[in-house]
Amino acid sequence: MNSKFLIIFIFFYIQESLSLASDDEMQAQFIVNDVSEEMKLRMFKTNTASWNHASNLTDENERINAKVQAEYAAYVKGVAQDLAVFDYNSFENKTLKRLVKFLTNIGDAKLSETDFNDIQDAVSRMQSTFAKVKVPEFKDRSKLVSLEPEITEAFAKSRNPEELKYYWIKWYDGAGLPNKKDFFKYVGLRNKAANMNGFKNGADTWLDEYEDPTFEKQIDDIMDQIKPLYMQLHGYVRHKLAEFYGPNVVDKTKAIPMHLLGNVWAQQWNIGNLVLPYKTEDPDIDSVLVKKNYTPLKMFQDSEQFFTSIGLSPMPSSFWEKSIIEKPNDGREMVCHASAWDFSINNDVRIKQCTRITFESYKTVHHEMGHIEYYLQYNHLPPVFRAGANPGFHEAVGDTIALSVATPKHMHRIGLLDEVNKDRKSQINQLLKMGIEKLPFLPFSYVFDKYRYEVFRGTVTSENANTLFWDMRKKHGGVAPPIERTNKDFDVTAKYHASADVEYLRYFVAFILQFQFHKASCIKAGEYEMNNPEKTLADCDIYQSKEAGDAIKKMLSLGSSVPWNDALEVITGDRQLDANALLEYFAPLYEWLKEENTKLNAHIGWDD
Repeated sequence: MNSKFLIIFIFFYIQESLSLASDDEMQAQFIVNDVSEEMKLRMFKTNTASWNHASNLTDENERINAKVQAEYAAYVKGVAQDLAVFDYNSFENKTLKRLVKFLTNIGDAKLSETDFNDIQDAVSRMQSTFAKVKVPEFKDRSKLVSLEPEITEAFAKSRNPEELKYYWIKWYDGAGLPNKKDFFKYVGLRNKAANMNGFKNGADTWLDEYEDPTFEKQIDDIMDQIKPLYMQLHGYVRHKLAEFYGPNVVDKTKAIPMHLLGNVWAQQWNIGNLVLPYKTEDPDIDSVLVKKNYTPLKMFQDSEQFFTSIGLSPMPSSFWEKSIIEKPNDGREMVCHASAWDFSINNDVRIKQCTRITFESYKTVHHEMGHIEYYLQYNHLPPVFRAGANPGFHEAVGDTIALSVATPKHMHRIGLLDEVNKDRKSQINQLLKMGIEKLPFLPFSYVFDKYRYEVFRGTVTSENANTLFWDMRKKHGGVAPPIERTNKDFDVTAKYHASADVEYLRYFVAFILQFQFHKASCIKAGEYEMNNPEKTLADCDIYQSKEAGDAIKKMLSLGSSVPWNDALEVITGDRQLDANALLEYFAPLYEWLKEENTKLNAHIGWDD
C-alpha cells in the first residue's frame, strides 16, 4: 500500500565518485544513508497501524494509528529539516538531486503537529463514516444492509428501478453529506501543506507525481481521442435501457439515470443481460463459479497460478497467513474496499478484500495481486526506487492480466467454459461486455479528479460543490442522478477514494496503460497480429507465455528507478500515454455500434 505521505525514500546508490561531489552533496548523501534502516522500520510500523485500523475499525485502533502516523510525520519532518539546508538543484548527481527533492517534499508532514493531527483525524472520520454506513433493506426495512455485499449486489442484479433508486438515495445520503465538513477541512489543510512544500494547491501536488507539466493537458487530449467511441456506446446503451424500462424512466435523448447502470457510481455498467445484442449459449460465469464450488481462496490461488505461469513470483507464505480475503463474520467493522499492502520489510505483502463469488470479484483479485507482484519484482531495489514508475503503472499491472483472464479462450483453459464460440455474434457480445466495463470508467475517473482539482484550486466551494460535481458527470459521461441533487446534498464522498484521500487519476492512466501493456505482451506471446481475425487483441491470452512475462517482469523490476516514459518504452517501445491500443482493441465494436445505432435510429449525445 502506498504511504499516505509522499513516499519517503531512504537509500541511495552512489553512481559518481565522491571525489567529484561537492561537500554539500557528500554531506547530504551521508544523511540519507544514515537514516535508511530507521525509516524502513518506521514505515513498517505505520503501515501495520494502518492495517490494524482498516481491518478492525475500533476507537482504540484509530487512536493508535493516529499516534503512530504523527510520530512518523515528526520523524520525517526532522529528516527534511536536516536536508533543507542544501540547495539540491545545484547537485551534479541527478539521482541525489531527485532523492533530496523527495525527502524534503514531505506532504502533510510539513504541517504543524496540530494541523497534521487535524487532517489525519478528518480523513480517518471520513473513512470510518463511509465504512459504517448501513441502510434498511428495500424489501424488509427491519434488516440493515451494507455496501458490501448487499447494496453492490442489488445494483448488479436488480432491474427494479424503484429498488435501485431507493438504494442510491440511501447510500449517497449516508456516505455523502455526513462527510462534507471533514472533506472541506481536509481540503484546506491539504492546500496549506501544498503551499509549505512549494506548490500552489493540492491539485498540483497530485499532478507532480507524473513529473510532466503538460500531463493534465495530455489527459484532456485522450478524453477527446476516446469520445467518439464512448458516444456510440452511450447512445446504444441508453436506447436499450429505454426499450426495457420505457420512456417514463429513460428518455432516449437525455443523460442516463445512473442508478440503472448496474453500479453504485455508474463507473462500470453491469447490465450485460439488458444490452447484449445476441442470444448465445455462453453461460453466466458468476453461476459457473458458484456451481464449481469456488471459494475466495480458490480465486486467489487461480490468480497466483496465472502470474507464476508467465514467470512471475509466487506469493510468500506470509501472504497467505496475514491477508484478509473474506469479510470477517466476527462482528467487526472494517474497510471492505479491496487493497494491496507493502510493509517494506521481510517481504511482508498482503491483500485485504471482502471477496464475493462473482466474476467481477475474480478480476479484482487479479488486480490486487498485480500490485503484490509489483512489490515483489522491485523488492531488490533500494527503497528509493520501490514504487511504480508513476501511480497509474501500479494500477495497470493486474488489469493487464485481467484482460487475458476475461477471454473465453482463457476461461476454457481453466475449466470455466466447456467450449469457445468464435462466431461473430459471440465476439460482438464479448466486446460489448468489455466495452461496458472499461469505457464508462474513463469519463468517470476523469471527472472524479478533475472535480477535486477544482476544489483544491478554489473554483468549487462548499456552497456550489454538489451541483458542479453532477454538472461535470453529465457533461463528460452523460449520466445523471435518479433524483435532483442540490447543494444541500454532498455526494462526492459517497465514493471511497474521496473519503480516504486517494488520488484517482492513477486509475484513468491505468485504464489507458493496460491496453498498451496488453498489446505489447500479446505481440511477444505470439497471440496478436494486426488484421488477422484469428489473432485479435480481444482474444489474446498471455497465460503461460514466458516471453510476455519476461517483458512485464523487466518493466516491473525497474520500479521508479527510471522515469515512467523509460519504463513504458521497455515493454511497448513507446514513450507516451496513448489511447490507440484501446481503440484498436475496440475497433470491431466501434464499427458495429455505428451500424447498429443507425439501424435503431438511436440518438447520439445528450441534452445539456
